[in-house]
Amino acid sequence: MSETAFAQTFLASLESRPVRLSADHFEDPKTFPPRPPYIIPRMSKAMSKPNGVAPGSERSITVTLKSLRNPPLSIKLTSQPLDTSILDIKNNIQKQTRIPAAKTKLLHNKKPIPDSKILKEILGETDTSIEFTVMVIGGAAAIPPKEPEAAPEAQPTGAHALETEEFWSDLKGFLMQRLKDEAEAENLSSLFKSSWQSNRANP
Repeated sequence: MSETAFAQTFLASLESRPVRLSADHFEDPKTFPPRPPYIIPRMSKAMSKPNGVAPGSERSITVTLKSLRNPPLSIKLTSQPLDTSILDIKNNIQKQTRIPAAKTKLLHNKKPIPDSKILKEILGETDTSIEFTVMVIGGAAAIPPKEPEAAPEAQPTGAHALETEEFWSDLKGFLMQRLKDEAEAENLSSLFKSSWQSNRANP
C-alpha cells in the first residue's frame, strides 16, 4: 500500500469517530430535545414520623404483680423502663419474696409470657401501667426457709486485745499517722510491745 492510500484510509477511519470536545465547551440547553418529566412512584407505605421523645425522658411503667393463690402476693414495681424484661421482673420478685425466679411464671391476660419478652413488646403505645398474674410452681413449698443471720464475731477487749496482732498493727498505723514518720512509728510500736511483753513476763 502506498503512503497516499494509507493516509486516505487513516483519515477515513478518523471521520467515523465522534468529535472530541474541549474542556470549556458549553452546550445551549435550549437545543436539547424535549423529554417528559420523570415522576417518582408513590411509596406503598408511609414513612414513620420521627419520635419526638427526648433521650432519657421515655415513659416509665408501673408493674403490678398479684397472686390470689398460695402464697398470696401483691407487689408494685414503679418507674420501670420499657426495656425491662420479664426475667428482670421475676428477679425482683425473688429479691422481695425469696421465691426462686425459676419457680415463677408471669401471665398477662391469662397467657404465659416468656422471660425474653420486654415491656415495650407487651404494652400499647400510650400505656403507663400493666398487671401480671404470678403463678408459683409448687406453691408456698417453693419458698426456701430464711437463713438465720450469723451473729457478729465478738472482738477481744481489755488486756486480751493486747494479745492480738491487730492491736499492734493499729497502734503502728496511729503512730505513723500522727508522726508522719514510718521508721519512728515502727520503732515506738516495737518498743511499746517489747515493754508490754517484758512487764507481762515479770509482773
